[in-house]
Amino acid sequence: MTIAIFLGSLLAAMALGVPIAFALLLCGAALMWQMNMFDAQILAQNVIEGANSFPLLAVPFFMLAGEIMNAGGLSRRIVNFAMALVGHIKGGLGYVTIVAAVIMASLSGSAVADAAALTALLLPMMVAAGHDRARSAGLIASAGIIAPIIPPSIGFVIFGVAANVSISKLFMAGIFPGVWLALSLVVTWWWLVRKEMVVPPPRKSAAEVLEAMRLATWALVLPFIIVFGLKFGVFTPTEAAVVAAVYSLFVSTVIYRELNFSKLVPLFIAAAKTSAVVMFLVAAAMVSAWMITVANLPGQVVELLQPLLDSPRLLMLAIMILTIVVGTALDMTPTILLLTPVLMPVVKAAGIDPVYFGVMFIINNAIGLITPPVGTVLNAVAGVGKVGMDEVTKGVLPFMFAQFAIMFLMVAFPQLVMVPARWFY
Repeated sequence: MTIAIFLGSLLAAMALGVPIAFALLLCGAALMWQMNMFDAQILAQNVIEGANSFPLLAVPFFMLAGEIMNAGGLSRRIVNFAMALVGHIKGGLGYVTIVAAVIMASLSGSAVADAAALTALLLPMMVAAGHDRARSAGLIASAGIIAPIIPPSIGFVIFGVAANVSISKLFMAGIFPGVWLALSLVVTWWWLVRKEMVVPPPRKSAAEVLEAMRLATWALVLPFIIVFGLKFGVFTPTEAAVVAAVYSLFVSTVIYRELNFSKLVPLFIAAAKTSAVVMFLVAAAMVSAWMITVANLPGQVVELLQPLLDSPRLLMLAIMILTIVVGTALDMTPTILLLTPVLMPVVKAAGIDPVYFGVMFIINNAIGLITPPVGTVLNAVAGVGKVGMDEVTKGVLPFMFAQFAIMFLMVAFPQLVMVPARWFY
């Protein structure tokens, strides 16, 4: 009955068009009412406590870093470097997109920001070169969702707080899975464009490649600062977010000199607005998370999944399928906040490594950003690139299926995630 009340109130609110944050509040209130313990003061306290978390300070700083990176010239120089490196290969602009997406993912952690920047910079070039518009938009969208997987990742921060799992370990464990996803895009793009007659630009000389790398050096250094700083305990993930924001600000204003005070104000406002949306979602979800615990929903779910607890891989497969279904209707942040308190007790009961589960869960949620009909990244690419949503959806399908295939391969072989992760630990 409790599960029915929880799901029924949440789905009913969403069906009525209630914003997801308020739907989560209503869901928590419905559970309190059903348990005869409704108290507005408890609601308010949980909302306040939901946002009162030091690790969550990483969210606004990573958002700000992404805004500065895109407006301050870092993104453009990364794309130019990738163009000089692999642009001459057949289908080279697609490989440029993937390489640039991986590098940018290690700077911002925001899929929407990266996808929007790549769309603005590369989609017109790909269409002008003769590549199919829908396919190009689909590649950019699927490359953009690597951002929540390769550190620094806003998704890992939110999951780490919700699940009480080491964010530093999640960051380190996300590096190789992000690379696997990128390689799946490389193979898929190669297969799709092998018969295209698009003539790639001429190969850049060694001097031109070195010059492009020199111009992008300041942007390329940041990922190494963050990874080595986390690995050797120089700073925490929250402090890493501050380092990323301050470093991007310094490079954009002092080194590249593409930003001044008048341009910074809109960037700070945009980052604040986006952060406010995410933080209110987190705060509202705390009410539902608290009620989920009080109502012992995780215990009921453990009982339902009892037959699968002896087979961790089968359990992970079931959880991944559930997350895919939820991800078609919900954005990444609410999915994390909604499912994490329910699934973590099940995962622990089955003896699954919480870090491994966190990486797989975030990968699934990241791919959910390009699954129709709600895919946030699909909407961003369609809006920035002025491409029809149906075209982007059609173009993204082969890349999405390739990424799902890699995800299920990592479910079957957890070593693909955990062995490289332990190197970085």
